[in-house]
Amino acid sequence: MSSPDFVKRQRSPDRGFWRKARGLRQSAKGVPIDWAGWRSFAIAVVALGCALLLALYSSVAAEDGRIWAAGIFALIALAVAGWVAFTVVPALARRTSLQWLAYRMDYRLTREGMVYLAGIFVVALAAVNTGNNLLFMTLACLLAGILISGIISHVVLSGVELRLDLPEHIFAGQPVLALAELINHKQMLPSFSLRLVGASTSRVARAGAKSKHGKQSASEILTTPVYFPYLPRQQRAQQGVELLFPHRGIYRQDTLGLQTRFPFGFLEKTRQVESSMEAVVYPSVAPSEEFYEILPLVSGELESLVRGRGHDLYSIRDYQTSDSARHVDWKATARTGALQVREFAREDERRVLLVLDPAIPSDGKSREAREAAFEKGVALCASLAWHFHEINSVLAFRSAGVETRMAPAGEIIYDILHYLAAAKPADLDRSLLGDLAEMPQTFKIILTAQPRGSIPTSLWSTSYIAFLD
Repeated sequence: MSSPDFVKRQRSPDRGFWRKARGLRQSAKGVPIDWAGWRSFAIAVVALGCALLLALYSSVAAEDGRIWAAGIFALIALAVAGWVAFTVVPALARRTSLQWLAYRMDYRLTREGMVYLAGIFVVALAAVNTGNNLLFMTLACLLAGILISGIISHVVLSGVELRLDLPEHIFAGQPVLALAELINHKQMLPSFSLRLVGASTSRVARAGAKSKHGKQSASEILTTPVYFPYLPRQQRAQQGVELLFPHRGIYRQDTLGLQTRFPFGFLEKTRQVESSMEAVVYPSVAPSEEFYEILPLVSGELESLVRGRGHDLYSIRDYQTSDSARHVDWKATARTGALQVREFAREDERRVLLVLDPAIPSDGKSREAREAAFEKGVALCASLAWHFHEINSVLAFRSAGVETRMAPAGEIIYDILHYLAAAKPADLDRSLLGDLAEMPQTFKIILTAQPRGSIPTSLWSTSYIAFLD
Protein backbone atom coordinates (compact mmCIF):
# COMPACT_ATOMS: atom_id res chain seq x y z
CA MET A 1 0.00 0.00 0.00
CA SER A 2 1.51 3.31 -1.03
CA SER A 3 1.55 6.26 1.31
CA PRO A 4 0.04 9.60 0.25
CA ASP A 5 2.41 11.81 -1.71
CA PHE A 6 2.51 15.59 -1.42
CA VAL A 7 3.22 16.02 -5.11
CA LYS A 8 0.46 13.71 -6.29
CA ARG A 9 -2.26 15.10 -4.04
CA GLN A 10 -4.94 16.82 -6.08
CA ARG A 11 -6.68 20.08 -5.45
CA SER A 12 -9.96 19.84 -3.56
CA PRO A 13 -12.96 21.18 -5.50
CA ASP A 14 -14.25 23.19 -2.53
CA ARG A 15 -11.06 24.34 -0.84
CA GLY A 16 -7.82 25.69 -2.23
CA PHE A 17 -4.66 23.64 -2.14
CA TRP A 18 -3.13 26.03 0.39
CA ARG A 19 -4.65 27.09 3.68
CA LYS A 20 -3.94 30.80 4.11
CA ALA A 21 -2.53 31.43 7.57
CA ARG A 22 -2.61 35.19 7.89
CA GLY A 23 -2.21 38.39 5.89
CA LEU A 24 -3.75 40.83 3.48
CA ARG A 25 -4.42 39.92 -0.12
CA GLN A 26 -2.59 42.66 -1.92
CA SER A 27 -0.63 42.89 -5.10
CA ALA A 28 3.12 42.53 -5.01
CA LYS A 29 3.32 46.14 -6.16
CA GLY A 30 2.14 47.27 -2.71
CA VAL A 31 -0.05 50.24 -1.78
CA PRO A 32 -0.55 52.94 -4.48
CA ILE A 33 1.24 56.28 -3.95
CA ASP A 34 -0.85 58.92 -2.15
CA TRP A 35 -0.28 61.87 -4.46
CA ALA A 36 -2.72 64.11 -2.56
CA GLY A 37 -0.77 63.57 0.64
CA TRP A 38 2.53 64.38 -1.05
CA ARG A 39 0.98 67.55 -2.50
CA SER A 40 -0.17 68.66 0.95
CA PHE A 41 3.29 67.94 2.32
CA ALA A 42 4.93 70.03 -0.40
CA ILE A 43 2.53 72.93 0.28
CA ALA A 44 3.35 72.76 3.98
CA VAL A 45 7.11 72.85 3.29
CA VAL A 46 6.80 75.85 0.95
CA ALA A 47 4.51 77.72 3.38
CA LEU A 48 6.82 77.13 6.35
CA GLY A 49 9.78 78.25 4.20
CA CYS A 50 7.96 81.49 3.41
CA ALA A 51 7.15 81.94 7.10
CA LEU A 52 10.84 81.51 7.95
CA LEU A 53 11.87 84.14 5.38
CA LEU A 54 9.24 86.54 6.73
CA ALA A 55 10.49 85.99 10.27
CA LEU A 56 14.08 86.68 9.19
CA TYR A 57 12.99 89.85 7.37
CA SER A 58 11.08 90.93 10.48
CA SER A 59 14.23 90.49 12.54
CA VAL A 60 16.28 92.58 10.10
CA ALA A 61 13.60 95.32 10.07
CA ALA A 62 13.64 95.44 13.86
CA GLU A 63 17.41 95.94 13.89
CA ASP A 64 17.01 98.86 11.42
CA GLY A 65 14.44 100.49 13.68
CA ARG A 66 11.42 99.85 11.48
CA ILE A 67 9.18 98.65 14.25
CA TRP A 68 5.90 98.70 12.29
CA ALA A 69 7.36 96.70 9.39
CA ALA A 70 8.94 94.19 11.78
CA GLY A 71 5.64 93.69 13.61
CA ILE A 72 3.64 93.28 10.41
CA PHE A 73 6.01 90.70 8.89
CA ALA A 74 6.21 88.85 12.21
CA LEU A 75 2.40 88.61 12.35
CA ILE A 76 2.27 87.39 8.75
CA ALA A 77 4.88 84.70 9.48
CA LEU A 78 2.95 83.65 12.55
CA ALA A 79 -0.30 83.49 10.56
CA VAL A 80 1.28 81.33 7.85
CA ALA A 81 2.71 78.95 10.45
CA GLY A 82 -0.67 78.80 12.21
CA TRP A 83 -2.44 78.05 8.92
CA VAL A 84 -0.08 75.14 8.30
CA ALA A 85 -0.53 73.87 11.87
CA PHE A 86 -4.35 73.96 11.84
CA THR A 87 -5.11 72.91 8.26
CA VAL A 88 -2.30 70.99 6.56
CA VAL A 89 -0.87 69.10 9.55
CA PRO A 90 -4.22 67.48 10.60
CA ALA A 91 -4.84 66.42 7.00
CA LEU A 92 -1.41 64.80 6.84
CA ALA A 93 -1.92 63.15 10.23
CA ARG A 94 -5.16 61.56 9.03
CA ARG A 95 -3.34 60.10 6.04
CA THR A 96 -0.46 58.74 8.10
CA SER A 97 -0.63 55.11 9.19
CA LEU A 98 0.26 54.74 12.87
CA GLN A 99 0.18 50.97 12.79
CA TRP A 100 3.91 50.82 13.53
CA LEU A 101 3.23 52.27 16.99
CA ALA A 102 1.22 49.15 17.86
CA TYR A 103 4.02 46.73 16.98
CA ARG A 104 4.91 44.51 19.91
CA MET A 105 8.68 44.12 20.04
CA ASP A 106 10.81 41.72 22.04
CA TYR A 107 14.47 42.44 22.62
CA ARG A 108 17.36 40.11 23.39
CA LEU A 109 20.92 41.21 23.96
CA THR A 110 23.35 39.21 21.85
CA ARG A 111 26.89 38.19 22.76
CA GLU A 112 28.26 40.91 20.50
CA GLY A 113 25.99 43.42 22.23
CA MET A 114 27.33 42.40 25.64
CA VAL A 115 30.89 42.98 24.44
CA TYR A 116 29.87 46.35 22.99
CA LEU A 117 28.21 47.46 26.24
CA ALA A 118 31.26 46.37 28.19
CA GLY A 119 33.39 48.57 25.92
CA ILE A 120 31.01 51.51 26.50
CA PHE A 121 31.27 51.01 30.24
CA VAL A 122 35.09 51.05 30.09
CA VAL A 123 35.15 54.20 27.92
CA ALA A 124 32.64 55.90 30.24
CA LEU A 125 34.78 55.19 33.30
CA ALA A 126 37.88 56.48 31.53
CA ALA A 127 36.09 59.65 30.38
CA VAL A 128 34.75 60.44 33.86
CA ASN A 129 38.08 59.80 35.59
CA THR A 130 40.26 61.73 33.12
CA GLY A 131 37.86 64.40 31.86
CA ASN A 132 39.28 63.94 28.36
CA ASN A 133 37.02 65.50 25.74
CA LEU A 134 38.09 62.97 23.11
CA LEU A 135 36.90 60.14 25.32
CA PHE A 136 33.55 61.90 25.81
CA MET A 137 33.21 62.25 22.03
CA THR A 138 34.04 58.56 21.61
CA LEU A 139 31.46 57.66 24.25
CA ALA A 140 28.85 59.77 22.47
CA CYS A 141 29.58 57.98 19.20
CA LEU A 142 29.26 54.58 20.86
CA LEU A 143 25.91 55.51 22.41
CA ALA A 144 24.75 56.92 19.08
CA GLY A 145 25.54 53.54 17.50
CA ILE A 146 23.03 51.86 19.81
CA LEU A 147 20.40 54.50 18.99
CA ILE A 148 20.99 54.19 15.25
CA SER A 149 20.85 50.38 15.49
CA GLY A 150 17.46 50.53 17.22
CA ILE A 151 16.01 52.95 14.68
CA ILE A 152 17.26 51.03 11.64
CA SER A 153 16.10 47.64 12.96
CA HIS A 154 12.66 49.11 13.69
CA VAL A 155 12.44 50.42 10.13
CA VAL A 156 13.53 47.04 8.78
CA LEU A 157 10.75 45.23 10.71
CA SER A 158 7.98 47.74 10.00
CA GLY A 159 5.78 47.61 6.91
CA VAL A 160 6.39 43.90 6.35
CA GLU A 161 3.52 41.43 6.13
CA LEU A 162 4.25 37.81 6.94
CA ARG A 163 2.36 34.66 6.05
CA LEU A 164 2.81 30.92 6.38
CA ASP A 165 0.83 28.61 4.06
CA LEU A 166 0.36 24.90 4.80
CA PRO A 167 -0.76 22.01 2.59
CA GLU A 168 -4.41 21.09 2.84
CA HIS A 169 -3.77 17.50 4.00
CA ILE A 170 -1.02 16.69 6.50
CA PHE A 171 -0.13 13.21 7.78
CA ALA A 172 1.79 12.46 10.96
CA GLY A 173 5.37 11.36 10.43
CA GLN A 174 5.43 12.51 6.79
CA PRO A 175 7.45 15.64 5.85
CA VAL A 176 5.39 18.37 4.19
CA LEU A 177 6.45 21.47 2.32
CA ALA A 178 5.07 24.75 3.68
CA LEU A 179 5.41 28.13 1.99
CA ALA A 180 6.74 31.12 3.96
CA GLU A 181 6.10 34.51 2.40
CA LEU A 182 7.10 38.08 3.31
CA ILE A 183 5.65 41.16 1.60
CA ASN A 184 7.34 44.56 1.94
CA HIS A 185 4.74 47.33 1.73
CA LYS A 186 7.22 50.18 2.35
CA GLN A 187 7.29 52.78 -0.41
CA MET A 188 10.99 53.64 -0.32
CA LEU A 189 13.06 51.30 1.83
CA PRO A 190 13.96 47.61 1.55
CA SER A 191 14.43 45.22 4.48
CA PHE A 192 17.50 43.16 5.27
CA SER A 193 18.35 39.99 7.18
CA LEU A 194 14.87 38.89 8.30
CA ARG A 195 13.93 35.60 9.91
CA LEU A 196 10.41 34.22 10.20
CA VAL A 197 10.16 32.31 13.49
CA GLY A 198 7.45 30.66 15.52
CA ALA A 199 7.10 32.36 18.89
CA SER A 200 4.24 31.12 21.07
CA THR A 201 2.77 33.54 23.58
CA SER A 202 1.71 30.68 25.83
CA ARG A 203 4.28 29.67 28.38
CA VAL A 204 2.64 26.26 28.61
CA ALA A 205 2.95 25.76 24.89
CA ARG A 206 6.62 26.66 24.94
CA ALA A 207 7.21 24.17 27.72
CA GLY A 208 5.48 21.47 25.66
CA ALA A 209 2.03 21.12 27.19
CA LYS A 210 0.83 17.54 27.41
CA SER A 211 -2.61 16.32 26.52
CA LYS A 212 -4.44 13.38 28.03
CA HIS A 213 -2.70 11.03 25.63
CA GLY A 214 0.79 12.26 26.45
CA LYS A 215 1.24 14.20 23.23
CA GLN A 216 1.87 17.87 22.71
CA SER A 217 -1.56 19.40 22.13
CA ALA A 218 -0.30 22.98 21.89
CA SER A 219 2.77 22.32 19.75
CA GLU A 220 3.97 25.05 17.48
CA ILE A 221 3.69 24.60 13.75
CA LEU A 222 6.80 26.50 12.71
CA THR A 223 9.79 25.11 14.58
CA THR A 224 12.50 25.96 12.03
CA PRO A 225 13.36 29.64 11.32
CA VAL A 226 13.14 30.78 7.70
CA TYR A 227 15.80 33.29 6.64
CA PHE A 228 15.25 36.08 4.10
CA PRO A 229 18.51 37.96 3.36
CA TYR A 230 16.94 40.76 1.31
CA LEU A 231 13.40 41.99 0.73
CA PRO A 232 13.09 44.78 -1.89
CA ARG A 233 10.62 47.61 -1.46
CA GLN A 234 7.06 46.86 -2.59
CA GLN A 235 8.05 43.29 -3.40
CA ARG A 236 7.45 39.85 -1.96
CA ALA A 237 9.78 36.94 -1.26
CA GLN A 238 8.87 33.27 -0.81
CA GLN A 239 10.75 30.30 0.56
CA GLY A 240 9.77 26.68 1.09
CA VAL A 241 10.28 25.13 4.51
CA GLU A 242 9.99 21.44 5.34
CA LEU A 243 7.86 20.64 8.39
CA LEU A 244 7.44 17.35 10.21
CA PHE A 245 4.60 16.64 12.63
CA PRO A 246 5.47 13.62 14.79
CA HIS A 247 1.97 12.89 16.14
CA ARG A 248 -1.64 13.22 15.06
CA GLY A 249 -3.68 16.04 16.55
CA ILE A 250 -4.44 19.73 16.28
CA TYR A 251 -1.36 21.95 16.05
CA ARG A 252 -1.74 25.68 16.71
CA GLN A 253 0.49 28.68 16.20
CA ASP A 254 -0.41 31.43 18.66
CA THR A 255 2.18 33.90 17.43
CA LEU A 256 4.53 34.36 14.50
CA GLY A 257 7.66 36.42 14.88
CA LEU A 258 9.64 38.55 12.45
CA GLN A 259 13.21 38.72 13.73
CA THR A 260 16.35 40.63 12.79
CA ARG A 261 19.82 41.53 14.10
CA PHE A 262 20.41 44.14 11.43
CA PRO A 263 22.50 46.32 11.23
CA PHE A 264 25.17 45.71 13.91
CA GLY A 265 23.98 42.56 15.68
CA PHE A 266 23.96 44.14 19.15
CA LEU A 267 20.27 43.36 19.74
CA GLU A 268 18.02 40.64 18.41
CA LYS A 269 14.69 42.37 17.88
CA THR A 270 11.54 40.31 17.27
CA ARG A 271 8.23 41.75 16.13
CA GLN A 272 5.37 39.62 17.43
CA VAL A 273 2.35 39.05 15.16
CA GLU A 274 -0.78 37.40 16.54
CA SER A 275 -1.89 34.35 14.60
CA SER A 276 -4.85 31.99 14.68
CA MET A 277 -3.24 29.41 12.41
CA GLU A 278 -4.29 25.80 13.00
CA ALA A 279 -3.12 22.58 11.37
CA VAL A 280 -5.07 19.31 11.49
CA VAL A 281 -2.57 16.45 11.36
CA TYR A 282 -4.06 13.12 10.30
CA PRO A 283 -2.84 9.81 11.74
CA SER A 284 -0.18 8.04 9.76
CA VAL A 285 -1.65 5.73 7.13
CA ALA A 286 1.56 3.77 6.66
CA PRO A 287 0.81 0.03 7.07
CA SER A 288 1.83 -1.46 10.41
CA GLU A 289 2.43 -5.04 11.51
CA GLU A 290 -1.13 -5.28 12.82
CA PHE A 291 -2.43 -4.10 9.44
CA TYR A 292 -0.55 -6.81 7.53
CA GLU A 293 -1.80 -9.41 10.02
CA ILE A 294 -5.50 -8.65 9.71
CA LEU A 295 -5.72 -7.60 6.04
CA PRO A 296 -5.77 -11.17 4.62
CA LEU A 297 -8.38 -12.17 7.21
CA VAL A 298 -10.54 -9.14 6.44
CA SER A 299 -10.33 -9.76 2.70
CA GLY A 300 -11.20 -13.43 3.15
CA GLU A 301 -14.26 -12.79 5.30
CA LEU A 302 -15.42 -10.00 3.00
CA GLU A 303 -15.35 -12.27 -0.04
CA SER A 304 -17.04 -15.05 1.93
CA LEU A 305 -19.91 -12.85 3.01
CA VAL A 306 -20.67 -11.12 -0.28
CA ARG A 307 -21.61 -13.38 -3.19
CA GLY A 308 -22.15 -12.44 -6.80
CA ARG A 309 -20.38 -12.28 -10.11
CA GLY A 310 -16.64 -12.27 -9.81
CA HIS A 311 -13.55 -14.36 -10.46
CA ASP A 312 -13.07 -16.32 -7.22
CA LEU A 313 -15.31 -19.38 -6.77
CA TYR A 314 -17.42 -19.11 -3.64
CA SER A 315 -19.58 -22.28 -3.64
CA ILE A 316 -21.63 -24.74 -5.71
CA ARG A 317 -25.37 -25.00 -4.98
CA ASP A 318 -28.62 -26.24 -6.45
CA TYR A 319 -29.96 -24.54 -9.54
CA GLN A 320 -32.72 -21.92 -9.16
CA THR A 321 -35.03 -20.58 -11.85
CA SER A 322 -33.46 -17.13 -11.67
CA ASP A 323 -29.91 -18.42 -12.29
CA SER A 324 -28.19 -18.04 -15.63
CA ALA A 325 -27.33 -21.18 -17.61
CA ARG A 326 -23.80 -19.84 -18.03
CA HIS A 327 -23.07 -20.63 -14.39
CA VAL A 328 -24.15 -24.29 -14.50
CA ASP A 329 -21.37 -26.61 -13.33
CA TRP A 330 -21.81 -29.66 -15.58
CA LYS A 331 -19.30 -31.81 -13.73
CA ALA A 332 -21.08 -31.33 -10.42
CA THR A 333 -24.43 -31.86 -12.21
CA ALA A 334 -23.27 -35.17 -13.66
CA ARG A 335 -21.94 -36.27 -10.30
CA THR A 336 -25.08 -35.41 -8.30
CA GLY A 337 -27.73 -35.98 -10.95
CA ALA A 338 -29.24 -32.49 -10.33
CA LEU A 339 -28.46 -29.13 -11.85
CA GLN A 340 -25.71 -27.34 -9.90
CA VAL A 341 -24.55 -23.75 -10.36
CA ARG A 342 -21.41 -21.96 -9.32
CA GLU A 343 -21.37 -18.86 -7.09
CA PHE A 344 -18.54 -16.37 -7.16
CA ALA A 345 -17.22 -13.88 -4.60
CA ARG A 346 -18.14 -10.36 -5.58
CA GLU A 347 -15.14 -8.07 -6.08
CA ASP A 348 -16.62 -5.06 -7.80
CA GLU A 349 -19.34 -4.10 -5.30
CA ARG A 350 -17.64 -4.25 -1.90
CA ARG A 351 -19.46 -2.31 0.80
CA VAL A 352 -17.65 -1.96 4.11
CA LEU A 353 -18.62 -0.30 7.38
CA LEU A 354 -15.54 0.64 9.40
CA VAL A 355 -16.24 1.03 13.12
CA LEU A 356 -13.93 2.43 15.80
CA ASP A 357 -15.15 1.83 19.34
CA PRO A 358 -13.48 4.56 21.45
CA ALA A 359 -14.41 2.95 24.78
CA ILE A 360 -11.30 1.61 26.54
CA PRO A 361 -12.25 -0.42 29.66
CA SER A 362 -9.86 -0.11 32.57
CA ASP A 363 -9.79 -3.78 33.68
CA GLY A 364 -6.92 -3.01 36.00
CA LYS A 365 -4.76 -1.56 33.22
CA SER A 366 -2.62 1.50 33.70
CA ARG A 367 -3.45 4.77 32.03
CA GLU A 368 -0.48 4.44 29.70
CA ALA A 369 -1.60 0.99 28.56
CA ARG A 370 -5.11 2.21 27.82
CA GLU A 371 -3.80 5.19 25.86
CA ALA A 372 -1.44 2.95 23.89
CA ALA A 373 -4.31 0.62 23.01
CA PHE A 374 -6.44 3.53 21.79
CA GLU A 375 -3.61 5.00 19.72
CA LYS A 376 -3.04 1.59 18.15
CA GLY A 377 -6.71 1.42 17.25
CA VAL A 378 -6.66 4.89 15.69
CA ALA A 379 -3.58 4.07 13.61
CA LEU A 380 -5.06 0.75 12.45
CA CYS A 381 -8.36 2.41 11.58
CA ALA A 382 -6.57 5.07 9.50
CA SER A 383 -4.56 2.42 7.63
CA LEU A 384 -7.67 0.38 6.84
CA ALA A 385 -9.61 3.45 5.68
CA TRP A 386 -6.75 4.45 3.38
CA HIS A 387 -6.50 0.87 2.03
CA PHE A 388 -10.19 0.83 1.05
CA HIS A 389 -9.73 4.27 -0.46
CA GLU A 390 -6.92 2.95 -2.67
CA ILE A 391 -8.93 -0.02 -3.92
CA ASN A 392 -12.00 2.20 -4.60
CA SER A 393 -14.34 0.46 -2.17
CA VAL A 394 -17.69 1.77 -1.02
CA LEU A 395 -17.10 2.76 2.58
CA ALA A 396 -18.88 4.11 5.63
CA PHE A 397 -17.45 5.03 9.03
CA ARG A 398 -18.98 5.05 12.49
CA SER A 399 -17.71 5.94 15.92
CA ALA A 400 -18.97 7.66 19.05
CA GLY A 401 -20.86 10.77 17.95
CA VAL A 402 -19.96 10.51 14.25
CA GLU A 403 -21.40 8.59 11.32
CA THR A 404 -20.74 9.01 7.60
CA ARG A 405 -22.88 7.94 4.70
CA MET A 406 -22.10 4.89 2.59
CA ALA A 407 -20.20 6.32 -0.37
CA PRO A 408 -17.10 5.76 -2.48
CA ALA A 409 -14.15 5.92 -0.14
CA GLY A 410 -12.57 8.79 -2.05
CA GLU A 411 -15.50 11.06 -1.11
CA ILE A 412 -15.32 10.56 2.65
CA ILE A 413 -11.72 9.51 3.35
CA TYR A 414 -10.59 12.94 4.56
CA ASP A 415 -13.69 13.32 6.74
CA ILE A 416 -12.70 10.07 8.44
CA LEU A 417 -9.07 11.13 8.85
CA HIS A 418 -10.14 14.52 10.19
CA TYR A 419 -12.15 12.84 12.91
CA LEU A 420 -9.32 10.43 13.73
CA ALA A 421 -6.88 13.34 14.03
CA ALA A 422 -8.65 14.61 17.15
CA ALA A 423 -10.28 11.39 18.40
CA LYS A 424 -10.19 10.76 22.15
CA PRO A 425 -11.21 7.79 24.30
CA ALA A 426 -14.84 7.90 25.39
CA ASP A 427 -16.87 6.37 28.20
CA LEU A 428 -18.03 2.80 27.88
CA ASP A 429 -21.09 2.70 25.63
CA ARG A 430 -22.75 -0.58 24.59
CA SER A 431 -25.20 1.12 22.21
CA LEU A 432 -22.59 1.60 19.48
CA LEU A 433 -22.08 -2.14 18.95
CA GLY A 434 -25.73 -2.91 19.66
CA ASP A 435 -26.89 -0.73 16.76
CA LEU A 436 -24.60 -2.59 14.36
CA ALA A 437 -26.56 -5.81 14.85
CA GLU A 438 -29.41 -4.23 12.86
CA MET A 439 -27.27 -4.15 9.69
CA PRO A 440 -26.91 -7.81 8.65
CA GLN A 441 -26.39 -7.03 4.94
CA THR A 442 -23.28 -4.87 5.48
CA PHE A 443 -19.85 -6.24 6.16
CA LYS A 444 -18.41 -4.56 9.24
CA ILE A 445 -14.83 -4.17 10.46
CA ILE A 446 -14.99 -3.41 14.18
CA LEU A 447 -12.01 -2.17 16.18
CA THR A 448 -12.78 -2.43 19.86
CA ALA A 449 -11.17 -2.98 23.24
CA GLN A 450 -14.28 -4.35 24.94
CA PRO A 451 -14.23 -7.90 26.34
CA ARG A 452 -14.97 -10.67 23.87
CA GLY A 453 -17.96 -11.87 25.85
CA SER A 454 -19.68 -8.48 25.53
CA ILE A 455 -19.90 -8.57 21.71
CA PRO A 456 -23.45 -9.35 20.43
CA THR A 457 -23.52 -12.82 18.88
CA SER A 458 -25.30 -11.54 15.76
CA LEU A 459 -22.19 -9.54 14.80
CA TRP A 460 -19.82 -12.48 14.57
CA SER A 461 -21.31 -13.80 11.31
CA THR A 462 -21.26 -10.46 9.46
CA SER A 463 -18.21 -8.74 10.91
CA TYR A 464 -14.51 -8.96 11.40
CA ILE A 465 -13.73 -7.90 14.96
CA ALA A 466 -10.22 -6.78 15.86
CA PHE A 467 -9.58 -6.52 19.58
CA LEU A 468 -7.18 -3.73 20.46
CA ASP A 469 -5.70 -5.59 23.39
